[in-house]
Amino acid sequence: MKAMIFAAGRGERMRPLTDSCPKPLLKVRGRPLITWHVLNLVRAGILDIVINHSHLGHTIEEELGDGSRYGARIVYSHEPTPLETAGGIANALHLLGDEPFLAVSGDIYAPYFDFSLALDALKDIDAVGVPYPVDKRDIAWLWLTPNPWHNPDGDFALDLYTLKNDGATKWNFAGIGVYRAEMFDGIQAGEFLKFGPLMRKFIEQGRVGGEIYQGQWVNVGTVGQLEELNAPLRAAKTAS
Repeated sequence: MKAMIFAAGRGERMRPLTDSCPKPLLKVRGRPLITWHVLNLVRAGILDIVINHSHLGHTIEEELGDGSRYGARIVYSHEPTPLETAGGIANALHLLGDEPFLAVSGDIYAPYFDFSLALDALKDIDAVGVPYPVDKRDIAWLWLTPNPWHNPDGDFALDLYTLKNDGATKWNFAGIGVYRAEMFDGIQAGEFLKFGPLMRKFIEQGRVGGEIYQGQWVNVGTVGQLEELNAPLRAAKTAS
């Protein structure tokens, strides 16, 4: 399985920090956000990684290189203008291939997430070995979290392991998912396209599965959140 890390966002809410540093390179507890993902992907045995970038993208390439020092194989998909999530995936499909792939937001901090869960996320056969019809099998599998303060109403409901667009209890999309390449059929390379409407279309068809992740997860969206995450490290340095 290959993985894609989204790193093309401008990080407007993190300015002025992101004026000179792309958001995924901001450090949390001693290492860049994106490096946490690379290390955890390698630990899970997912070595082929595609990273899209735009704003100050060359600095991401300078930091991570070809990934060999982490035991990974990293290639890059540059976007002169950010294409949003669905557009970014479509633009990188030639690097991701035809098999299901994992994708993760480069600005989340989830140091204990086990990416090996992705390896078994999308099944082509049922529990007794009968192949699913191509138009009935799950096209995506998402991880959800309890709703954070910045998304109190959540994104999707969950009926056992099937996502719903509406429901009494809705959960926050964690920015981690596994997708089939066919989900992005018809989207042209270089096309700007948001992820939400596309995902909701397939959820309405009953073709998106998911589960809850209860471990540490933070969408690092503000300078205050970054400072809060780094407070223990600063305290330890002060004490020493």
